[in-house]
Amino acid sequence: MSTNKPKRIAIIDTDRCRPDKSNYVCMHVCPPQRAGVEVFTINEETKFPEINEELCIGCGICVKYCPFKAIIIVNLPAPIEKEIVHRYGPNAFSLYRLPMPAPGQIVGLVGQNAIGKSTSLKILAGLLKPNLGNYENPPEWDEIITRFRGTALQNFFSELSSGKIRVVYKPQYVDAIPRLVKGTVKEILEKYDERGIIDKVIDDLNLRNFLDRNISKLSGGELQKLAIAVTIEKDADVYLFDEPSSYLDVLERMRVARVIRELVTKKQTYVLVAEHDLAILDYISDVVNIYYGEPNAYGIVSKPHSVREGINIFLDGYVPDENVRFREVPIRFKLWATQDSTIDREVLIRYSRIEKRFPSFKLNIEPGELRKGEVIGVVGPNGIGKTTFVKILAGIMKPDNDAKFEGAENLVISYKPQYLSEFTGDEEWLTVREKIEQVNKKALSDKWFRTYVYNPFRLDRIIDMPLDELSGGELQKVAIACALAKKADLYLLDEPSAYISAEDRFWIAKTIRTLAETNNVTILVVEHDIIVVDYIADRMLVFKGEPGKEGMAIGPFNMLDGMNLFLKELGITFRRDKHTGRPRINKPGSRLDREQKALGRYYYVG
Repeated sequence: MSTNKPKRIAIIDTDRCRPDKSNYVCMHVCPPQRAGVEVFTINEETKFPEINEELCIGCGICVKYCPFKAIIIVNLPAPIEKEIVHRYGPNAFSLYRLPMPAPGQIVGLVGQNAIGKSTSLKILAGLLKPNLGNYENPPEWDEIITRFRGTALQNFFSELSSGKIRVVYKPQYVDAIPRLVKGTVKEILEKYDERGIIDKVIDDLNLRNFLDRNISKLSGGELQKLAIAVTIEKDADVYLFDEPSSYLDVLERMRVARVIRELVTKKQTYVLVAEHDLAILDYISDVVNIYYGEPNAYGIVSKPHSVREGINIFLDGYVPDENVRFREVPIRFKLWATQDSTIDREVLIRYSRIEKRFPSFKLNIEPGELRKGEVIGVVGPNGIGKTTFVKILAGIMKPDNDAKFEGAENLVISYKPQYLSEFTGDEEWLTVREKIEQVNKKALSDKWFRTYVYNPFRLDRIIDMPLDELSGGELQKVAIACALAKKADLYLLDEPSAYISAEDRFWIAKTIRTLAETNNVTILVVEHDIIVVDYIADRMLVFKGEPGKEGMAIGPFNMLDGMNLFLKELGITFRRDKHTGRPRINKPGSRLDREQKALGRYYYVG
C-alpha cells in the first residue's frame, strides 16, 4: 500500500455488496475504468471489487448505479489525513484521532452509530492495536507511541503496551453474555469481586431482587446492570463503558451514572463512556469528545470540550475550533411548557378505568383521553405496565374489567412493539422494501413518507437488505418506518429510541412530531430518554408503583405537571441550558437541586 494517505476514501460494504447479482456494474460505469485506468480490481479470493483510492476521481457514478448501495465515496478534510489512527482494510472504515484519557475525569463520547466510538474504546482497551492506516504492514508499539508523542496518549499507550496499566471494558452488546458466562448472578458477582465491594455494588445497582436467578433468565436491563457491576468490581486503572444505559429506565440510568462517577474518586483512574442519552452523558461526564464524519465510512474525533460546551456543539452541528459543520440544522428545545398546549383539540378516544391482572402483577389505568394532533409521552420504570397498556390500546390484550373506549369504533391503529423480534416475527428473510410494502404498497412512492421517513432515516442504504442482516439500530428504524407507513388514526410506538444514536433520535422525534401536526393524528410514545420526551411530547402519561408487582397510570398531564410528578418520584431535578434549551440534570444535593425541590419545581427551570 502506498504511504501517501488518500484525500478521498472509498468504502465498499461487503455485507451489502452482491457481485454475483450486480455483475460488477460499479466497474462498468466508472469513467476512468472505461478509459483503461484500473480504478477497480476484483479480489481473487473474496470476489469483491476493490477501489484504488488514488486513481478514483470521486465522480460518484458507481455509488449511484450500485443496486445494493454498497459504495460510499467521501472527500476528507485535508488537515485530517495525517491523523489516521486505524483502518480496517482496503475500502473499509477509517478512524481519525482518539479521545484523550484523563486521570480523575470521566470522558464522554457522543456521535452517530457506526462512526468509531466502539473502535476507539477497543483500541484504548488494548483489544485492537491501532495500525495508523497501514493495514498491510501494521506498526509496532514503538512507532505507535512515537506517533502520539507530546500527548497524553503517548504515556497511556506506553503503559498499556508494557502491561503497567490494567483496562476493563464493558462492551456495547450485553445480549451475548449468557453464551460466555454461566451461573447465577450472585455466583458471577462473587467470582469477579476483586475490590471487595460486592455488597455495596448489589445495593447501589439494586441487584438484590435477582441475585439467585440464572444469568440465562435475565432481561436486557438486568444483564446490563450485571455487566456494569462486574466491570466496576474489577481492580483496574482504566474503565471503559460502551452504552451503559441501554435497556434501562430513567431511575436505573441514574443509579448506573452515580456508580460510574464514583470510580473517579480512585486516584489516577481513567474512565471513558460512550452514551446516546444526552441527559445521562451530561450528568456523568467531565469532558466530551464529539464524533463526526460519515457512518460506516470514516469517523473523526473532536478535541475535548467541557461537558456543557461539548453537548451544545453536538446539538449545534458545528465544531467552532475546527470550523467544521457536520449537520445543517441545529437541534433546539422548548424553553418552557404551556399549561396545556392541546386543551382545545378534539378528543380521539376517551377511556374509563382499565384493570389488568397477571399471576404476580396487577395494573390499574386511571380514566383519561387522547386528543387529535398530539404526541403523548409515556414514562415510568421498567416492569410497571407501560407495554401492557399499549397492547390493550392496540387490541392485542384485553382488560379484565368492563373498560369503555369511547370513540374507538372504526379507529385504525398502527403499533410498533417494544421488542424487535415481535416486529420481524418469522419473516426475517424479507427485505426492508418488502416489509414496508407489506404494510403499505404505495409508501415508498409517497412524497410525505420519502421526505420525512425514507430520507432522514437513510433507508436507501438498506432498502434491499434482508431484515436478519441489519444492525439493531437499522432494524429499529425499519420498525418505526413500517409503523409510520400505515395510514392510521392512532400510532403506538414502544421505545423507539432503543439502539438509536443520539442524533438519529432527534430525526425520528422530528418525524413523529411532523406526522402528528400535519396529519392531525394521535401518537403515543413509550420512552426512557427524558430529553427525547421533552422534545417530542405535548402531554405525558405517568406510570408509578412497584415494578414487577403493581403499576398505576395517571394522566395525561400537561408537560409541566407531568414532568414535575414523574421527576419527584425519581428525586431528580432539571434545569434548562440557556443556549440550546435542553434539559440538564442537577447534581443531587447541589444548590439548584435543593432550591427546586423546596419550591416543588423539578422541571423547566432556566
